[in-house]
Amino acid sequence: MAQRVLVVDDDRTVSDVVCRYLEHAGYQVSHVGDGAAALAAVAREMPHLVVLDLMLPEVDGLEVCRRLRARPDGVPIVMLTALGDEADRVLGLQLGADDYLTKPFSPRELVLRVQSVLRRAGGGSPADRPEVLTDDGLVVRTGPRVAQLHGRELTLTLREFDLLAHLMRHPRRALSRAELLERVWGWSFGDRSTVTVHVRRLREKVETDPAEPRRIVTVWGVGYRYEPADA
Repeated sequence: MAQRVLVVDDDRTVSDVVCRYLEHAGYQVSHVGDGAAALAAVAREMPHLVVLDLMLPEVDGLEVCRRLRARPDGVPIVMLTALGDEADRVLGLQLGADDYLTKPFSPRELVLRVQSVLRRAGGGSPADRPEVLTDDGLVVRTGPRVAQLHGRELTLTLREFDLLAHLMRHPRRALSRAELLERVWGWSFGDRSTVTVHVRRLREKVETDPAEPRRIVTVWGVGYRYEPADA
């Protein structure tokens, strides 16, 4: 059965193009034009992914993102933002959106982003080898995509999970933001502040004191490094 994608955008021209490209890629696509309708649609039938414009009537996209992230089922979200709305874009990432595109964008690129997020949501390709990564009470199981800290399951977005797993796979190695953007996001170019936002959110979930991180440390002028407890 085709995976379901909900497109939320009040611009009929944009939404028609997006829906057509996603349907051509094999997805079952539905469309709504405002935030309230989006929340109602998700309540009726959970989609596999939501393409969410931030500028919406009724309930804006940031509030929709916030409410979707409060749900236990964790539907993936790809945001659409205007080129100049950097503050909203960063806030959307902080709220837990998994990816974003700025308008105007290529519909083909949107399809690729949707495919990438859904592939990660499904646990990657069948060839991926499941791993269990552990460090001082932190356990990450890449097969079922479950992370626990001292026995308590962590609520992580797709990108947060992939970022944590990648950092733990390369302990004590300084990783640049550009490298993380390519290895975790699959982007050869893009806004590197995306990495910074996700690291900040991840620290809030895995660090005892996010202001004084011990696990995910900053390497000034380079990026970040995962420091295991036995270091």
